[in-house]
Amino acid sequence: MNIGVLALQGDVREHLSALAESDVLARPVRRPEELADVDGLVIPGGESTAISNLAVSFGLLDPVRKRIADGMPVYGSCAGMIMLAASVLDGRPDQESFQGIDMTVRRNAFGRQVDSFEAPVEIEDIEGGPFRAVFIRAPWVEEIGRDVRVLGRVAEGDTAGRIVAVRQGNLLATAFHPELTGDLRVHRYFVEMVRQAL
Repeated sequence: MNIGVLALQGDVREHLSALAESDVLARPVRRPEELADVDGLVIPGGESTAISNLAVSFGLLDPVRKRIADGMPVYGSCAGMIMLAASVLDGRPDQESFQGIDMTVRRNAFGRQVDSFEAPVEIEDIEGGPFRAVFIRAPWVEEIGRDVRVLGRVAEGDTAGRIVAVRQGNLLATAFHPELTGDLRVHRYFVEMVRQAL
């Protein structure tokens, strides 16, 4: 089983490492022919406008959209959540996304880099207690379509109740960065999604 990490910008190395620790073959994806060789794809955290522009430049926008439409499992963290959203608030007018999940997300919803924080988040379907979720210029989900399941919300503080983890079919997204914590449960959950899809 091969799982790719979209290697245009962001936390590529950290996701590759987390996937390797989850006992799958992980490889960077920068070109359409590399995308064709993977069974699932991770879209890392980073800068969503940069990932959007580079996806267009590298000819990956439409191929990723087609693979999503064909049922390939995809997981997006932080900027990856934005890239999977059907609609993006506070994005640039020319910003493109892969439009996989029927949701509206708000970029930088929790604030700027200096407002980064950690908070416990319980994820439905994943056992072992709450995640120590790391939020860095993170989005949140403002609206979801009827086929989207909410898996996690902020549990405490000023932003309590905000949606930060969702799933729609073979697509998974979190507003936080599990690849930065050493907690492999989200990656293992995604690996199981890919296994079931095969």
